[in-house]
Amino acid sequence: MTYRYRPEVLAQLAVHGVVPRDTTRPELVREFVNDLYRYELRRLRDRLLRHEFPKSQYLGLVAQMRNRYAVLSRRIWEWTQ
Repeated sequence: MTYRYRPEVLAQLAVHGVVPRDTTRPELVREFVNDLYRYELRRLRDRLLRHEFPKSQYLGLVAQMRNRYAVLSRRIWEWTQ
């Protein structure tokens, strides 16, 4: 089966180095990007625990990361045409 990803979804995925083929299931791509997002959140938490930035900045940094991974807020059926 082939999938036609929406151009804006492909652009958001490319920011994270993800370039799915037309045979790659959207569920698999979403799972990968979600794992990457969770990894980044863990790294951010670890940085907080190492006192690399004040706790007062943490929520803002989490919000910035959520915005960078905005593609995850789309429903999976919205990823393809």
